Amino acid sequence: MAWFLLFIPLVLVLLGLPVFVGLLAAAAVGIVVIMDVPGMAVHQYLFASLDKSALLAIPFFLFAGELMARGTQAHKLMDWAGAGMGRLPGSTGVATVGASTFFGAISGSSVATVGAIGRISHGRMLEEGYDTPFAQALIASSAAIASVIPPSIAMILYGIAAEESAAELFIAGIIPGFVLALCLALYIAWRAGRRTAGEAFSLRRLLRATRRAWLALGMPVVVLGGIYLGILSPTEAAGAACAYAILVTLFAEPSLRLADLWQSAVRAMHLTAQTLVIVAASGVFAWMLTVNGIPQALAGWLTELPVPGWVLLIAINLLLLVVGCFMDTASAILVMTPLLLPIAVALGVDPVHFGIIMTLNLSIGMFTPPIGLNIFIVQGLFRGNLPALYRALLPFIAVSLVALLLVTFIPSLSLWLVGR
Repeated sequence: MAWFLLFIPLVLVLLGLPVFVGLLAAAAVGIVVIMDVPGMAVHQYLFASLDKSALLAIPFFLFAGELMARGTQAHKLMDWAGAGMGRLPGSTGVATVGASTFFGAISGSSVATVGAIGRISHGRMLEEGYDTPFAQALIASSAAIASVIPPSIAMILYGIAAEESAAELFIAGIIPGFVLALCLALYIAWRAGRRTAGEAFSLRRLLRATRRAWLALGMPVVVLGGIYLGILSPTEAAGAACAYAILVTLFAEPSLRLADLWQSAVRAMHLTAQTLVIVAASGVFAWMLTVNGIPQALAGWLTELPVPGWVLLIAINLLLLVVGCFMDTASAILVMTPLLLPIAVALGVDPVHFGIIMTLNLSIGMFTPPIGLNIFIVQGLFRGNLPALYRALLPFIAVSLVALLLVTFIPSLSLWLVGR
């Protein structure tokens, strides 16, 4: 009967209930009916799931990303990326990928990246003759890099669920994030053919754009440099990013007021609450599954199948891609990690490497039809035609799957910087 508990959250979510309600319902049934444990255990594990210092980084990174998205920093990043492209075929599209990558290294949020970079690049691409569905598909897919490139909120949550170091996950995500960005950029340049736009490359123009964008470019240096050099823990780096964003807002953004600071704080508070309630519920659900031996039994059953390990890895990737289409990244990571990590470890996959595989899968799911989250954000922002957007996304999904296969079967892309 314990296996039945896996389907309770799925059924309730499909009925329209929030994810955390489905998780708590399954945990309550398991604890009271199957395990015969006092109901007080639910409350105890709810709060125990939140008693982790790594969670402190989430509100800081969210607040920093909200602040940087409100001012002119996203515009400056887009101008800087465009100056670096020159008259490269598809330069504005490639610049969108570059700007999304660096803004993702500021905000850690795919949703924030769509709003900040997409609003700027969409009009520029249409002016240069890009098809509307293609431009919107490009924005939706390139924004997903924010879930892979550090500081990624998804990696913090995986680190908590898998009991792995968030600092190592951040460092491990650098190369895979750039691999995904490079694959998308090469496809855009190939698709553009010989069509070029904009000004020819000029070192003076690039330096001028760098001077204007140095505050935006400085935040990833502060965060990742502090972590990589061992000066800051991920939580301390999140606090430093928050302080950095506040200083930029107060002294380098004359158009912003203290009211904007307050509104960013409120928005970050709402996002933090939405994330932490899922963390708490998933902690109870994961504990209930582990005590009943479900992950261990599933791992044992799969590893005993008469198929090569690489086939199982492909199957795990396909499962995560499907899950990413229907669940938000935070929920998917917290629900699937206790189930899939034992299987990956049994196959000889390093837990840090598996964290990158899982995060990359779910980031692709964010722009995979039918209900990838980025699709509907883009459609809502630009009132795009949904069927046309679905069709335009298919090549981007295919290119991203190439990057996923490279990261999955070349572990050194994830583990080289970590030293494993």
